[in-house]
Amino acid sequence: MPQTLNEWVKRDEIDTGTSAGVTTTDLQRLKVHERENKELRKANEILKLASAFFAQAELDRRLKS
Repeated sequence: MPQTLNEWVKRDEIDTGTSAGVTTTDLQRLKVHERENKELRKANEILKLASAFFAQAELDRRLKS
């Protein structure tokens, strides 16, 4: 319990600007951005794979003609 209270006091000091550190708001914002970044990386990988697939399909189509 004292540990928890100590953490809350530290967090409050950071959030109010009394102590140096990353505020709770900034930590939450960072978490959101990290999640979005992860999703965008996944989407980008899917798009790269799809692009390669369709490029190969087009090449195959041209070679068969």
